[in-house]
Amino acid sequence: MTQTALAGATADASTAPTVDSSPPRPARARPAAKPHGQWKVDGTAPLNPVEVWKQDDDGLSVRHRIETIYAHEGFDSITDDDLHGRFRWWGLYTQRKQGVDGGKTASLEPHELEDKYLMLRVRIDGGKLTTEQLRTIGQISRDFARGTADLTNRQNIQLHWVEVESVPEIWRRLEAVGLSTTEACGDVPRVILGSPVAGIAKAEIVDPTEFIQELSRRFIGNPEFSNLPRKYKTSITGHPNQDTVHEINDVSFVGVLHPELGPGYDLWVGGGLSTAPRLAERVGVFVPPEDGPAVWEAVTSIFRDYGYRRMRNKARLKFLIADWGVEKFRQILEDEYLGRKLPNGIVPPQAKGLGDHVGIHAQKDGKFFIGTAPFVGRLSGDKLVELADLLEAHGSHRLRTTVHQKILALDIAKEDVDSVIAGLDAIGLNARPSVFRRNTMACTGIEFCKLAIVNTKDTAEYVIGELEQRMTDLVDAGALGDPITLNINGCPNSCARIQTADIGLKGIIVPTDDGGTTGGFQVHLGGGLASHNREEAGLGRTVRGLKVAVDDLADYVERLLRSYAANRLAEETFAEFAHRADEELLK
Repeated sequence: MTQTALAGATADASTAPTVDSSPPRPARARPAAKPHGQWKVDGTAPLNPVEVWKQDDDGLSVRHRIETIYAHEGFDSITDDDLHGRFRWWGLYTQRKQGVDGGKTASLEPHELEDKYLMLRVRIDGGKLTTEQLRTIGQISRDFARGTADLTNRQNIQLHWVEVESVPEIWRRLEAVGLSTTEACGDVPRVILGSPVAGIAKAEIVDPTEFIQELSRRFIGNPEFSNLPRKYKTSITGHPNQDTVHEINDVSFVGVLHPELGPGYDLWVGGGLSTAPRLAERVGVFVPPEDGPAVWEAVTSIFRDYGYRRMRNKARLKFLIADWGVEKFRQILEDEYLGRKLPNGIVPPQAKGLGDHVGIHAQKDGKFFIGTAPFVGRLSGDKLVELADLLEAHGSHRLRTTVHQKILALDIAKEDVDSVIAGLDAIGLNARPSVFRRNTMACTGIEFCKLAIVNTKDTAEYVIGELEQRMTDLVDAGALGDPITLNINGCPNSCARIQTADIGLKGIIVPTDDGGTTGGFQVHLGGGLASHNREEAGLGRTVRGLKVAVDDLADYVERLLRSYAANRLAEETFAEFAHRADEELLK
């Protein structure tokens, strides 16, 4: 082609359509989805470091090393994967080093935050204790835990300042009275929540006592379930007040009276809070009491086999339920694990009353139980021993812990009720608490927890005292209506169930007017679980930009409650008000 012709061809090409004679490009392949680490789908090859050490050596195996090595050679001899992993399988965590400011929680390495002391969690399935067991825990607290004893909202008792050298002796004493720390923490079936009035309540639909005992006997410490994807929480109640917070557990059994099949349980799965809260859903099946253990075993096996193990923050059962839906879950449950169909269930009726059981109540045998409120679960070894002595002096040898950080004294004769109440008051256990003391909950907080940012127990106690003094006019006038729950959490997790409280407070760092920072709270309002005044559970509302410094908390709560009293509609609950009101009324 000549130079002129080439130029002309080029000019023509600029105006004419271009024909691409090259072979077509293959469609871009989408990257293959990463495996979730589901054993039944992806195989059992571990996909993260935690899963590696869990498979290398089961968490239950660390007890032997504690007894034969660490208790003799001391804290510094403990290997990292045992200390920060397997110790949890026996209810042991390192606790926070004293004096480390909350502002440093997120910036320091774990070894900089932790002390050479342990938190030890005593497992109390169903909240059932004898006075002998209570006294033993109290004496252990005195001897090995600097007198500490905190009642959790999962019916356990936690001790602090425990040295690894003391752990074998603590186990010996606990196990001598039928208690343990087995699987009180870790990727295992945690404590089994149970109605604290199981077997004694007049209104009980079904008694879950044998159900809870069989689960504990057969499955706790069983290697079949000692390597689950994450922690696994169970609740079982047969009481019409639905007193085990079933909506926020991995698996729950709620007592119902089936019109054709009689008393049994409605099955719920997939609840959990923390930083990705999700409420449990009904599976839609009726579980006869005799089938309870088999159904629990099947649900737990599904979690073990199909639960997500690649990412720790997606490993709870709630994420599997969110992806599958309850229809698929039921199909897998019945077809793959039970090998039979379950009857269709019925919706549990609305709760009849408060589930904390505070106050004086008649038992079905003619005696009484007394529900008491310690300050946000804070007890001591001395108080536990004194409580055991008090009950035994009045002929009682049983008590229960609750999911609301309360303690129930059982089997009190009618003529002894007043005497026992006076004795309980003397040791700080109030059977007729103020509405604020009764309905405030707090997690461990910065005092001992490595994740915490703010002090929770002392803050809660101070706020309760202030509200009791400042709010007598509204309380006496009945202007606050039903009890209003105040839950205080020391970090963004939700050990104190902040998303399901009327007023939920999440520990954070907040700015100050002088350009610095201080400990404070993000506020969640209007959450709650199903109760006598709420048909369905719901999560709280986060008010934009509303952050409250710790020192301003009492003022804020007073202001908020007075706003509610002044602006509520007739019969409107606080939760209804909090979701309806303009933000300015909530600040």
